[in-house]
Amino acid sequence: MDVVQLLVDQHEQIKTLFQKVVDTSGKEREAAFFDLRRMLAVHETAEEEIVHPRVRRGLGDGDLIADARIREERAAKQQLVELETLDVDSPEFVEKFADLRAAVLSHAQAEETEEFPALKGELDAKQLERMTTALRLAESIAPTRPHPGLELVGEHALPGPFAAMLDRARDLIGKPGR
Repeated sequence: MDVVQLLVDQHEQIKTLFQKVVDTSGKEREAAFFDLRRMLAVHETAEEEIVHPRVRRGLGDGDLIADARIREERAAKQQLVELETLDVDSPEFVEKFADLRAAVLSHAQAEETEEFPALKGELDAKQLERMTTALRLAESIAPTRPHPGLELVGEHALPGPFAAMLDRARDLIGKPGR
């Protein structure tokens, strides 16, 4: 599987998790939000480390495209941090969650129309497969919680692995309803 197909498949999983949060309440919603938050954090970190740098190098306007996606990711991380402090059944959570959902789905659409076709056009099958391997590796060590401000490529070198270690420990201790 090439990196573009993997990312598109993950976008579909994210959409499904968003819907699960909307369709549930109580402990079930808490667990669905936990899974969504984790997937978004891991997915976005891997894109920031693997996909956006390649877009910067491979496109004439790559810097503009990558910078826009990184700004969107930072905003989503900030929204996730806010949502983590709210009761999942509160009206405030529902309202802010709807805003997050709209922003993330718009962000995914921008990636699918701007970044992903460019990668497909610029890279051969072997390069796309190598990017898949790199992306999966990045995901395996990525933080599982949002960390606004770590989006800038290169900043992950020191705090990223430490944040990931702490996040994974917190996840084990605080995993809802399981």
